[in-house]
Parts: sequence; C-alpha cells; structure tokens
Amino acid sequence: MTVVESVLARMPKPLRGILVKHRELLKFAVVGGTTFLVDNGVWYLLKLTVLETKPTTAKAIAIIVAVIVSYILNSEWSFRTRGGRQRHHEAALFFVISGVAIAVNLVPLYVSRYVLDLEVPHVSFLVQEIADFTSGSVIGMLLAMVFRFWGFKKWVFPDELGHRRRDNDAVVRKLPQR
Repeated sequence: MTVVESVLARMPKPLRGILVKHRELLKFAVVGGTTFLVDNGVWYLLKLTVLETKPTTAKAIAIIVAVIVSYILNSEWSFRTRGGRQRHHEAALFFVISGVAIAVNLVPLYVSRYVLDLEVPHVSFLVQEIADFTSGSVIGMLLAMVFRFWGFKKWVFPDELGHRRRDNDAVVRKLPQR
C-alpha cells in the first residue's frame, strides 16, 4: 500500500471522494509547497548574502532552482498519468511555460521595489522585507501557480496523451514480478 493509499484509507468517505476527484490539483499543491520552500530558502540565502543589492536577480535564480525541482516532482508524481511525449519535448514545454511563469512571478516584486519604492532608504528594512515577501512570495507565486497549473495541464501534460502512458503503466503492473 502506498503512502497516498494509507492516508486516503484514514479519511472520512465524503472527504476521500473529494480528494480522489482532485488528486492532480492536490499533488500539484504539495509540489508547489515543496518548491515554495526551496524558492524562498534559496532566495533569502542569496538576498541576505551574495546578492544583497539585487533582490530581483536573487529571486530569479531561486525560481529557476525551484522550477527544476518542480519539473522532476510534477513529471514523476503530479502528472505521472498524463503526457506521453518524448522526455525532451515535454521538458522543453515545461521550461517554456515555467519561463513565462517566472516573468509573471517577478512582476509584483519589481513593481513593489522599483515602482512603489518599497526599499531602503525610502522605507525601513522591516517594511522592505514584508513588501518583498508579500509581492514576491505570495502575490507573484500565486499568479504564477495558477498560470503553471493551467499551462501544464493544457500543453505539457495533456490528458489526451496520457492514455498511452496509463496503458503502459497498466501493462507493466500486469507483468509477473521476479
């Protein structure tokens, strides 16, 4: 029994039905939570050390690291039964969608810092950090997440290609175990 099956077995029946119905979205959310931690960990590490004067550059690097982690987790777990393209084609589409999502994610931080001047010396360090987190890690990430989920389902891991992958998985499961 997998971890997911164990967790589902402990859920009340009405909630279990909702979780099963929206399992892709839930898996996507778990991957998103994981990459949120990766993104912010790398961002603050860079922003508070080597890229102290370049918070947008630090955020872009952090997002790129998180996108790589996201590709691995989404392709192997969240959307495992979808897609079916050759791996290099799927990866190229994933990174194109993610590249657009990086721009979507950076816009609120850029506006906060350079249009609204929410940076030291115009505001206190605490206000700057709250504005950075709110714009870069909440608003930007939520906008990018909605775009990514839609783009991944539509272009990277489309369901019509997933039939081939699901059929292959079923054949592999039916093979005798050694």
